Amino acid sequence: MRDTVAPPLRQADSRARDPQTAAAELAAALRHPQLGLVLFFCSAEYPLAALGEALTAAFGEVPVAGCTTAGEITAEGYGRERIVAIGFDARHFAVSLALITDLEAFELVQAQRLCDDLLADCRRHALAPIAEQTFVMTLLDGLSSREEQVLATLDAALGSIPSFGGSAGDDNHLAHTHVFCEGRFHGRAAVVVAINTRLPFEVFSTHHLRPRGEKLVVTRADRERRRVLELNAMPAVEAYARLVGLAPEALDAGVFARHPLAVRIGEDCFVRSIQGVNADGSLSFYCAVETGIVLTAMTPAPILEDLAATLDALARRLGPPTLIIGCDCFLRRLEIEALGQEEAASRLLQERRVIGFNTYGEQHHGRHINQTFTGVALGPAGD
Repeated sequence: MRDTVAPPLRQADSRARDPQTAAAELAAALRHPQLGLVLFFCSAEYPLAALGEALTAAFGEVPVAGCTTAGEITAEGYGRERIVAIGFDARHFAVSLALITDLEAFELVQAQRLCDDLLADCRRHALAPIAEQTFVMTLLDGLSSREEQVLATLDAALGSIPSFGGSAGDDNHLAHTHVFCEGRFHGRAAVVVAINTRLPFEVFSTHHLRPRGEKLVVTRADRERRRVLELNAMPAVEAYARLVGLAPEALDAGVFARHPLAVRIGEDCFVRSIQGVNADGSLSFYCAVETGIVLTAMTPAPILEDLAATLDALARRLGPPTLIIGCDCFLRRLEIEALGQEEAASRLLQERRVIGFNTYGEQHHGRHINQTFTGVALGPAGD
């Protein structure tokens, strides 16, 4: 187990498979009298009920929030089958948590009440101006298919307060994903964390994908199930396979990572990543799709060059980061592994002080997006 103390934040991770041991190791590294929040990201291979009990016992009255992952980002870079955690010092961070258990019925009235309560709770600590020095992190069940509705509703309630987050994973099994709040793991739920701080910060998002000339029109879709049945009036699988120059049976997650599609709005491209091929010839997506949208073929630029440039620009604007909390799409990690660049990626993440997880989708200012590296950079603490 490795940990690094970096006031006003502490970070730790554990490889222990036993929940009691893992929780004890995290507590030994993170607990102190001013601990105000523990945020963690863990492999779905843990026995989750036992892990939830162990974390609750280890941290007592300290609020704990987190989710399962498709891979972890630790102090050493990329990890697997671990739990990584961040401890927030209450002298530098005022935090408030909320759990959303009914994603289908989450509407603006509930969102406004939830956001008002979170911000009022932060305001009571009187650390920094709420409007200028607060950001929100969201963690959502990555298989709920409700991200768009929940995020758009939250964003409307938050107004100008920036937000980011990630969709929980399950080590690429695409079966069961969970978020953690109020002492246990939850499916089909979301956790909203409001953080007010004196530290300079910036919420950001980047991707390394560039548009090509080819277009595919969604001519038939099942919006509720995020399935595209036809592209350019052809079975979706056939049209996509023709685009990438492969046989339909050769399509897999690696192909989808290297040949994504995106919705183009003005000069911005918002990736719509493919989840898988269905027996009826349709394609399942990680983001919302509907009949009539135009999907632009994308091609990857050098992935680590783009990430390094983004993180270096943040450091120039904010100063040397205390920590960067990163939500990194698992398809990016698959691409990095296919390119044989995992060690280089881990060095970059370690050097830039990134802690976080690989996601089934990222969230940025109310949008649900794919194949991005999204997060918040926290600058140095003042005197």
